Amino acid sequence: MNFNTVKDFEDVIAEFYGARYAIAVDCCTHAIELCLRYTEPSEVTFPNRTYISIPFLGDKLGIDWDWYTTEWTDYYVIGGTNIIDAAVYWKAGGYIPNTFMCLSFQFQKHLSLGRGGMILTDNREAAEELKKMSYDGRNPNTPWRDQNISSMGYHYYMTPETAQLGLDKFTKAVITPPRDWKYEDWPDLRNMKIFLPNTP
Repeated sequence: MNFNTVKDFEDVIAEFYGARYAIAVDCCTHAIELCLRYTEPSEVTFPNRTYISIPFLGDKLGIDWDWYTTEWTDYYVIGGTNIIDAAVYWKAGGYIPNTFMCLSFQFQKHLSLGRGGMILTDNREAAEELKKMSYDGRNPNTPWRDQNISSMGYHYYMTPETAQLGLDKFTKAVITPPRDWKYEDWPDLRNMKIFLPNTP
């Protein structure tokens, strides 16, 4: 088992969703972070009902951000971008062109791998750059000491073991109806202490 296993899993997920390229990462939050780093928006909006790690990214990356309200089902767009949080979205042919669609394989998701994520895109240049970014700025199949790394990267890659589990569980996931997820499945984050104004 090696990183070719990850490539095999990427190809399977890309074909299922109908995307040209897929980049496997260690979680959906990091998938979104990489897309924000790549696209460099100056300001964004996040829905008030989402997973708590998502608005934290605005502060982490120094991006001006605010809330917006939406009654989303299955996925939502991060306002001011073409980045889609599709953590709970499982649909054959479901890729939306000209977007960065970020998936999750966390243990509660339809394809449950314990942890893991994926970025779908139809932009080859972006896919190549995001792949390097997810692997510490390097090529995963060449020892890093043998590479002249020239760009910033992050330790966000998917392991071959996780990818193999994804391949093993994929067929069952395809034939099993997915759960319907709605915005009400998440609390209103605006009411959490961490996001209240003047919280000490």
